[in-house]
Amino acid sequence: MKKTIFFTIALFVLTTTKMSAQNESIFPKGEISTTDNHTGTIWLNELNKPDPIFNFSIADATYGLGAKLDWHIHPAGQILLITEGNGYYQEKGKSIQIVHKGEVIKCSPGIEHWHGATPGSTFAYIAVTPAQNGKTIWLKRVTDEEYNNVKTPVMDSINVKQEIIELSKKKWLWMADKNIDSLNTLFDEKSVFVHMGGNWGKEQEINIIKSGGIWYKQADIQETSVQIIGNTAILLNKLQLTAVVGGNEVINPFVVTEVYIRQNSDWKLGSLSFTKLMTP
Repeated sequence: MKKTIFFTIALFVLTTTKMSAQNESIFPKGEISTTDNHTGTIWLNELNKPDPIFNFSIADATYGLGAKLDWHIHPAGQILLITEGNGYYQEKGKSIQIVHKGEVIKCSPGIEHWHGATPGSTFAYIAVTPAQNGKTIWLKRVTDEEYNNVKTPVMDSINVKQEIIELSKKKWLWMADKNIDSLNTLFDEKSVFVHMGGNWGKEQEINIIKSGGIWYKQADIQETSVQIIGNTAILLNKLQLTAVVGGNEVINPFVVTEVYIRQNSDWKLGSLSFTKLMTP
């Protein structure tokens, strides 16, 4: 009966999370954890404490770039519902798994493991943890050697192309919403932006978006193509861009070239170039 309740709650939480996918977070971020069981910055929001009827905890955890828990064991297991970003999950004696938003991780009872954010991405999940067999057992720190021992999987061309297309769509939404935090994570430090009026680097592009110097109001994408070359993805978007420049709204047809580079398990935008079309 307890197992049935446990998995029902997990399914409900996952369904609720998917229904709220348009939101940055469906629960408050919580407080920064001060417990000595991790490295980096982790925010924790305890959503449910175990009680005699519902004997499991539910927590919402958000990780800063590169943050990670120590090696640990859950005596009764745990389910992680990944709600944001990319992360690492590793069980003792096995290779690191790269996990993504929308995936479900089942931590078996008594298995030593750790999980955390990748170096280039924030990471969040909802954890459902049965409490009947005792509290989490905390072990040693994850070493830098262990954390960096990631074997990047061979990229599946079809899946990667779709991943890049979806990332590009998110990027246009972030630019329209002036979501500086997400853009700052996506743009590589050496990224280049080529516009009709000139070209510049990441810092200037971020400042222009933040100040409203250019408001990328809406991108109506008409055609998209993606080419994968090693760890580089080149995306071409034919689109109609509605932008506000210097207080004036303008609508122009462009082919926008976006170059993404894979760094560990994350994609970084290396270049964004606008080529104006003579006809729509």
